[in-house]
Amino acid sequence: MRSDDESWMYEEAGPVSRPYTVTGGRTRPRGTRYFDLVDLIVRGARQPDTTSFSPERGRILALCRVPVSVAELAAIIGLPLGVVRVLLDDLLHENLIEVLEAPRGRVTDQRLLRKVLAGLQAL
Repeated sequence: MRSDDESWMYEEAGPVSRPYTVTGGRTRPRGTRYFDLVDLIVRGARQPDTTSFSPERGRILALCRVPVSVAELAAIIGLPLGVVRVLLDDLLHENLIEVLEAPRGRVTDQRLLRKVLAGLQAL
């Protein structure tokens, strides 16, 4: 007979739980802050109380010791982008992270655009 812990594991896929369980059932951030894919997230100066942290929140804080983009966080942790945005909103609300916004607007640097075009053509 299997123990309770084993019934929640699928060897090939890992833990069997839905992503919304990580966010407490929320599908959207509480605040009005929108986390763009290229925004950089860095850990704040405040020290967290990790006793009540989920493993996902702890992992995000560990990765944010150096600036890391929202897209990279989602890819490294292996969670959907929406879930990562909800977790980031929680951490921001608790002043545990800071957001370094990527510049918004049109890219007008012609040299950069030429380099991107050359790189795409090389593919």
